[in-house]
Amino acid sequence: MKKSPKKVVILGGGISGLSAAFYVQKLARERQMEVEITLVEKSDRLGGKLHTIRHHDFMIEKGPDAFLARKTAMLELTMELGLEAELVSTNPKAKSACILHKGKLHTMPMGFILGIPTKLTPFIRTGLISPLGKARAALDLIIPAKRGDMDESLGDFIKRRLGKEVLNQITEPLLSGIYAGDTYSLSLMSTFPQFKQMEQKHGSLIIGMAKGAGRKSGVSDKLPDIAKKSMFLSYRQGLSTIVERLKERLHTLHFVMEQGVAEVRKEDGYQVILDHGQIIAADAVICAVPAFEAAKLFSGVASVGLLNKINYVSVANIALAYKNTELNLAFEGTGFLVPRKEGKRITACTWSSTKWIHTAPEGYTLLRAYIGHAGAQEWMQMTDDELVDAARKDLKDLMGLNAEPEFAEVSRCNQSMPQYPIGHKEHMAQVRHDLSQYFPNVFLCGAGYGGVGIPDCIAQGKEAAEQLISAF
Repeated sequence: MKKSPKKVVILGGGISGLSAAFYVQKLARERQMEVEITLVEKSDRLGGKLHTIRHHDFMIEKGPDAFLARKTAMLELTMELGLEAELVSTNPKAKSACILHKGKLHTMPMGFILGIPTKLTPFIRTGLISPLGKARAALDLIIPAKRGDMDESLGDFIKRRLGKEVLNQITEPLLSGIYAGDTYSLSLMSTFPQFKQMEQKHGSLIIGMAKGAGRKSGVSDKLPDIAKKSMFLSYRQGLSTIVERLKERLHTLHFVMEQGVAEVRKEDGYQVILDHGQIIAADAVICAVPAFEAAKLFSGVASVGLLNKINYVSVANIALAYKNTELNLAFEGTGFLVPRKEGKRITACTWSSTKWIHTAPEGYTLLRAYIGHAGAQEWMQMTDDELVDAARKDLKDLMGLNAEPEFAEVSRCNQSMPQYPIGHKEHMAQVRHDLSQYFPNVFLCGAGYGGVGIPDCIAQGKEAAEQLISAF
């Protein structure tokens, strides 16, 4: 007698949910197991934060503009989807970035990795850090390592090893592009656990980072050559490329769009109740929605309340397109970062068409300015025109850019940046354990849980799929 197909419901159609669906489908086929997959997405489109649009001949990312090559889950999925030929690297000629200091843009010193100096001479010469700040950073070479595996804030760790000046002037603005957060509130063990490992192993963050920089990038020889030459990668037609290919490969799925989930009920397996009252039966559920939404769905599990400790920050990016003949500037690097103490509205600016040559037609320049971080959410009350004006004012003050843009595209990424609190790793272990006791065959994945980067989300989706298939 033929077994009935296992019913799998995936909540959330961002890259985490889509990756989970792909790997459930793939693993089920490999094990000759029949599954019926339903994916529920409350918006009218798939892909979540990955959203590429075309405006005339410009290519604009409304969310992230790249992924980190050394985290290989994205590259492995790229190869499984046959998209290797679509990969593009950053412009090899655009290597430098700047940081604003006392109203002036300073080139980032060579040898800085994630805000940690690994080369002595460029660090000594930089005008970004005072002589006293450089002397304080050098104490990292002799300050004893803090023993034990207790979590602490990322800000406290960097301040303890390298001093407040390096933290405020270099490390925090560099890392704000990833988390848009307050480093004194972010968990070290859930953001950069390798920093703690370096301190324990080498007794110094500078020495540990320098030794790591001397090794190969860690990208597997099996992966495309382009991944070994560039830290960041994208696709020729933008990051939505992977979303479109996943949709093609998942054509047998049942997609329920523009409906959220009101409740997951444990009854005859599971019943997923949608906002409009529709009920979907499930043998297993993969929950790839933000942590604050998951907390509501499984509120009967006490530790799930820990998910509400994960604050989500909103950010905006403003794409500005210019005709080169209107500009009196040359863009040679990848852009610049703005520390909070500089008192500007924008937190950074990417010179997109210099960093990614394919994003603008010949004779034009595309810039992308960023607004919003933890503790600065008042921008959400501003209109799009006000955001454009604020970005243009800062660009005029900092770069002398006074030209009228050909057009502007404002992207609001509301509640898009999860902030992992101190103890997040332990919190998540508790939540997953308790969830498995009360809701077996329910699995969490996504940016709010175990890593915010695109490769992190894909890796979590794959892991959830593996756990689900193994549970059947």
